[in-house]
Parts: sequence; structure tokens; C-alpha cells
Amino acid sequence: MLPLRSAILRPGPSQEALLCSRCLVRSRPHRPVAARSFWSSSHRRMGIAAHQTTAAFHKTYFSANRLYDATGLKGGFISSFATTNSDTTSTLRSSKPANDTSANSPDPSGVASSGPIDADASQSELPHRRRKRLKEEASQNGSAEPAMPLDASAQLSNFSSSLPTTSIRRKLAAFLALTKPRLSFLILLTTTSAYGMYPISSLLALDPAMTPLPTLSTSTLTFIYLTTGTFLSCCSANTINMMLEPKYDALMSRTRNRPLVRGLVSRRGAMLFAIGTAAAGLGLLYVGTNPTTTALSAANIVLYGFIYTPLKRISVINTWVGAVVGGIPPLMGWVAAAGQTATTGHDTWRDMLFSEDSVGGWLLAGILFAWQFPHFNALSHLIRDEYKAAGYRMLCWVNPARNARVALRYSVMMFPISIGLWWVGVVGHGFLVGSTVANGWLVREAYRFWQHQGAQGSARGLFWASIWQLPILLVGGLVTKKGLWDGVWQKIFGQPEEDEDDYLYYDDEEEAEDGSVRVEGEKLPPSSKQASVLSSV
Repeated sequence: MLPLRSAILRPGPSQEALLCSRCLVRSRPHRPVAARSFWSSSHRRMGIAAHQTTAAFHKTYFSANRLYDATGLKGGFISSFATTNSDTTSTLRSSKPANDTSANSPDPSGVASSGPIDADASQSELPHRRRKRLKEEASQNGSAEPAMPLDASAQLSNFSSSLPTTSIRRKLAAFLALTKPRLSFLILLTTTSAYGMYPISSLLALDPAMTPLPTLSTSTLTFIYLTTGTFLSCCSANTINMMLEPKYDALMSRTRNRPLVRGLVSRRGAMLFAIGTAAAGLGLLYVGTNPTTTALSAANIVLYGFIYTPLKRISVINTWVGAVVGGIPPLMGWVAAAGQTATTGHDTWRDMLFSEDSVGGWLLAGILFAWQFPHFNALSHLIRDEYKAAGYRMLCWVNPARNARVALRYSVMMFPISIGLWWVGVVGHGFLVGSTVANGWLVREAYRFWQHQGAQGSARGLFWASIWQLPILLVGGLVTKKGLWDGVWQKIFGQPEEDEDDYLYYDDEEEAEDGSVRVEGEKLPPSSKQASVLSSV
């Protein structure tokens, strides 16, 4: 044992020798001699004392799915062995650059740090660790709500800013961020759904040779014109909205990443983009649909860009104006389909909008109008403090109780509007079942939102319920469209057998007005002319 002990206690600092002696004589589980010699000698060569060994192996070095620590390569596992005869903590701090703020970033292991959270560090944080941190913060403060995820415009702006300044993709991503892609897609869904729900022509429904399939009721070319023109019009309206309030967008976390706020697009470039998309969109709608649809789209651009946007800083009535903006796109789709099936070919705007056949379009517009309130009131409640700081007059902070009542009131209105679509013959019986389930879910979440005044996660629950409820209604209306599957059913199972009562018999041979001869006992199918002749006889 003496030679072995002398090999371990080589000449070195006296403190190290004493520490190693204590380790040898201390009673602990037996460890192989080779392992003791390796660890003690490696500690002396690297300048790390025995009491610092535990601190050197910090748990962040072994965090899941991370090759390096949040501090980077220099502050990770390698830095603990890079410097000798110094404290491990000071080594980690000194290895960071002077302008590095990652010391206050959240711990990758999920433990909340004591300092403020840096924005860049939070973006690079793993999703599951971010969710865990947000839940811990919400549990510590019962009234706090988790932050809303970045919208598509903010994500595109972040992607654009990460590319070189001379890259074409950088400009394309920035201009695409101006369009608010998710909002534009939602508007397209409402427009095309209304276009597809327009009643099938009676000729298509009755003629077995022209079997109606689950597709749009009118021209595919018109559909392409409608979708392209509507999307470009949305791009123009959303760009105008961003152009008029960049200094206010910079005050809110939800909008401060927009391209005009970050300088990714110049104000002049955004103005040219808005003018170009408006001209192209309205031109396509005029050529491919009809003037009434074009006028509705132009009215929506003006209403959203130049009335709703400045009104947000004046009165809470802006929410109702924004709901009207949301209700116009389905009416556009309905009018576009009505123009293709017009009886005279030159129906006026009164015939398009205020005839008996336009009731379905107004009901679809009513669904979108009512849907805006539970959706936006729940969303605005989550960021009500930011709306207040930015000077936007929203019900969520001006009158929170009324904000919850309005959301519940318009959620209940979804029931009679959905039943109205079935009543006027736009959709079939299956729509009643699907819409009742979806509307019931929305009303339940709206009631919780009103009951708890947005607390206990009720605002977030209502927001996500509205996100799913609207597509269920629109897609369900398309699937259960009245008369859509009648031709398919007949094609699969054949024509139904005609009853004997469906035919007329003539006892005497007589000449009809058109010169045709009716033979005695011949069985002929009834028609309008034959019925009129029979009634006259």
C-alpha cells in the first residue's frame, strides 16, 4: 500500500495532498485502486480541487437534446477544462463576450432564471421547455396568461431578417409578411365556401346524364379568378393597415415584429405594393366574376384600411366595423356564383344582393359577422394590457364585463343562423348535427369566458374553440350541400323505379296541339305541356 500511496501523493500543493489523504482514509464504498489513482491525478494536472469536482459537472452540460449549453461553445462543457487553477464559475462567466446577455436566459433544464429573459434566447429555447416555463410563470401569478405564439407575419419577418440583405428571398418573405398570410387564407376559405354552397342548378339536379359531383356548382375558371382576386385584395387591405400604424405596432409584442416596424420594407415600397395588389385583384374580379363582386371587394379594402384601422384609436365601435369587414367575403363568393347562373345574363346589383336567392349569402355573411366577436374578444383579452398601452380602444380593457357579454351573445346567435341555412334549403339535414355540436362547444367556452371574466384559461379556451368552430361550419356546409349527393346516389344505386301513378293514360287517339298523335293505351311520361292539354280537355 505504501508504494501505491506514494504514487498518488506526488509532490504538489499541500492542500491537494491533504485532500487526497482524506479521501483515502475516509470510510466510503470501496472503489478500485486504478480509478482512485486516475481521478486524483487528473484533478492535480488540471488544477481542479476535489471540492470543485461536483460544481464542474453542472446539470446543464447533460441537458436533453442539447449539444452545447445556452452560453455557446465557450461556456459549455469544454470551458470547464479549458483553464487551470481558477474557480469554475468565474471561468464560465469570463468565457462569454462582454455584450452577451445569455446569462439571464432561461435555464435549458427548465428552471426559471433569476434575471429577465432575453428575446433571442427565448426564441432559441426548445418548445417543450418554453411551454414548461410558461406554465410555471402562470402558476406563480394566477392572473397571468401565457404569451400568444408569434403569428405568421412575425415568423416571416424573423426569417427575412436572418437572410442576407441582397437576397431575393429576404424581400419576398418581407412582402409576404405584409399580407398576413393566415388571415388572408381564412378570408379565402370563407369566400370559396360560400361560392361552393350556392345551390346547384335545377337542370344539373334533375338530368341524370349530368350527375352533380361534390365540386363547385359553376365555372372552375370563375373560381380561379375569384380566389386570386380576393387574395390580392386582402394583400392590399392588410398592407394599408400596417402602413397606417407602424409606431403603434412597435408598442405591442404581437405586432412589433412586422416588416415595417423592423425596417425590412420601406414605406414607399409598401405603398406601391398595396396599390399594385389592389389594382390586380380588383381587375381580376371584374374580368372573371361580375361588377357587384368587384364593388364589394373594393368596399372592403376601403372599410378595413381607411375606416377600421384609424377607428381602433377612437372608439370601441371598431370591433363592429371589423365584423362587417369579415362578413363581406362570403357575400362576395355567393354573388360570384350567382352571376354565373343568372337567368338573364345581365342581372343588376339589386338582383344579386336583394333577391330571394340571395338569402343564403346573407346568412353566411351573418355567420362570419357573429364569429368575429368570440374570436377577437378572447384574443384581445389575452393582450389587453398591450392594447391599453398602445392606445387602442378595445372592449377588453375599456369594459371587460361587456367584452365577455358580447362574446357570449354572438356565440348564441350562431344557432339560429345555422338553422336558417338549413331552412332556406342551402344545406341538408346533416349540417344541423355538425353545426349544433360545433356551436355548442363555442357557447360552452363563451359561457366560461363570461363566468370567469377571462381568467382560469377561459379566454384561451374560447380563442381556440373559435379557431376550430368556423372551419367545421364551412366545410360541413360544403359536404352537406342540398342536392349535392343526389346524382351520386343515383349513379351508384341506379334510378328509382317509377310508380304507375306517375304516368298518364289516354283512352282515345287524339291529335295534340303540336301535331303529335297520342295512341290509345300508350303510357307516356307527364310534362308541363301534356298536363296543360289534359286540363283543357
